[in-house]
Amino acid sequence: MRSTFSALFFTDTVLQFLSVAAIVMSTMRVVGVDPGLNITGYGVIERQSSGTALIEAGVIRLPRSQGNNLPLRLESLFKGVQEVIEEFRPAALCLEEVYSHADYPRTAILMGHARGVICLAARLAGIPVFHLSAKRIKQSVTGNGNASKSQVQRAVQQRFSLSLPPKPPDVADALAVALCYLNSLRVPVNGSRGRSKAL
Repeated sequence: MRSTFSALFFTDTVLQFLSVAAIVMSTMRVVGVDPGLNITGYGVIERQSSGTALIEAGVIRLPRSQGNNLPLRLESLFKGVQEVIEEFRPAALCLEEVYSHADYPRTAILMGHARGVICLAARLAGIPVFHLSAKRIKQSVTGNGNASKSQVQRAVQQRFSLSLPPKPPDVADALAVALCYLNSLRVPVNGSRGRSKAL
């Protein structure tokens, strides 16, 4: 009985080690999304053996706000995110956590609508969604949790050796979210792992 337990324990430990090694070493594609109801930025990146590569980045432009056309705009966002997911087949979708300002509660509500349809598109495709705080994203990409948008743009430009900073800033923000998520998967020397909140 005792030797069987030891063998099983050893096997489980080896499997755990191999699964962590697979996460660290394997190719992994993720999409970062910066939600908006006018422009939604997205960035598709892939961790490869040679480093992290930029696959594609851009924006999903929605119809302008007119009267009661919020459902139409949300439908456009949903379909745009679906197209990105279908084309690039990411292993995960990453979003910045909702930030609400006391002076602008309506903005947080509208962003909630946008995030909802993005999460639904990912869920229907069977892709996990990870939420990261703005401070954590900025810290991961720039080294400063209070970095400005222009600092994030320059950090992303440098990270991917781009000739110009990504524009509009929504694109850089989306790439920063994806980079932060991949950075969180690295296993430090002490063996502990950073964790992201999964939906």
